[in-house]
Amino acid sequence: MGGEHTPKAVGIVWGLLGLNTLGSTGAKTIVALPRSLIQMVTMGALAAAFALALALNPRLRIRASAFVFLLTLLLVPSVISSADLESGFGALFRCARFALFVGTLWLLTRWWDGSVTFVRYHIRMYFAVLVSVAAGLAISPGAAMPELYGGRLVGALWPLTPPQIGQYTAVIIGLTVLLLLGRRTDGVSAAVVVVPSLVLLALTHTRTATVGLLVGLALAIGSLVLTSAAARRLFAWAVLVATVAAVGFASALRTWFLRGQSQENFTSLTGRAKVWDALLAAPRTTAEQLFGTGLGDKSFGGLPIDNSWLAVYNEQGLTGAAVVAAVILVLGGVALLRPPSLPRACAIFLISYVAISSYTEAGLGDASPYLLHLALAASLLAAPAADTPLPAPAVPRRRVPRWARNER
Repeated sequence: MGGEHTPKAVGIVWGLLGLNTLGSTGAKTIVALPRSLIQMVTMGALAAAFALALALNPRLRIRASAFVFLLTLLLVPSVISSADLESGFGALFRCARFALFVGTLWLLTRWWDGSVTFVRYHIRMYFAVLVSVAAGLAISPGAAMPELYGGRLVGALWPLTPPQIGQYTAVIIGLTVLLLLGRRTDGVSAAVVVVPSLVLLALTHTRTATVGLLVGLALAIGSLVLTSAAARRLFAWAVLVATVAAVGFASALRTWFLRGQSQENFTSLTGRAKVWDALLAAPRTTAEQLFGTGLGDKSFGGLPIDNSWLAVYNEQGLTGAAVVAAVILVLGGVALLRPPSLPRACAIFLISYVAISSYTEAGLGDASPYLLHLALAASLLAAPAADTPLPAPAVPRRRVPRWARNER
């Protein structure tokens, strides 16, 4: 498998996985799309991704991956908690979807070799999504920035929420900056991605994505400081700009972060803390504490949980939370042990971003963009497979004359 060329169709599989994780709920679109139609498209994308991955890897050649193995383990509490149908048949359906998602990742591990190939797939995939967001904004600014969401940017062509758009913009901005820093792309190409993405990120007013981007990039660039002069220069400029912004634009930054909310609402994380307190105070049986109540829609009492750890605890119990913690720790530990490199920096950015976002966003216990980000990090941290040496050509044995043998 070492040095094996990655077929272009692998990028299509990755894009289909991304389409599946876009979700089916969000803002009202310009043209009303039935939720059943959206679910048909997203589930069809997952089925197509698995089928295409299987066609590309018919011999089921896979590479060992602690990340995908842990996701496979996460299926165990998911199935156990969903089997009693406390959360309805939808829980079993979500388990099947999760299993298909993990199965597709296993098939793709054949091409995980520590290169930035999948980074390019990731950027192209989410940039295409952002193009649809920008198109919706151009066609109908009112639908793209509705009062229902406080004038924040939403998907007007496909139902995307501001946090989703903020997440996609932050991730591709960070990865593109790192590719530019590692001289894997040119300035013009990077600007085409970064500049409009920054505008869309600002329009979403997504605090989690902004903080995740800044912290993730700081850690990623910091990992390259000792080996890259460009990283040292960028890090120095970033510190200077951050200092100037903190001093000169403190009031404007505070207004942007508050988004017109009261101090109390901001402190309670837009009401999230109340849902978290109610979830933790709810009575649970021993089985529910260990394995959860089954895969659901990441809500409690009809309100979104908006915390990956509490969502996993609610649906997959302490067992699921332990597995998810192991995923983050294993990926983070492997990233720290790798020598400085561009793939390692990209992986550190992704792991950091997901870890920060997990506090105010759900998605680490089921097929989601966050697991896809971590899958990309796992592909970047995979050791290149050694090329199998060709066998030495057989040397014909020289025939010794009989008289020579007799002399011996």
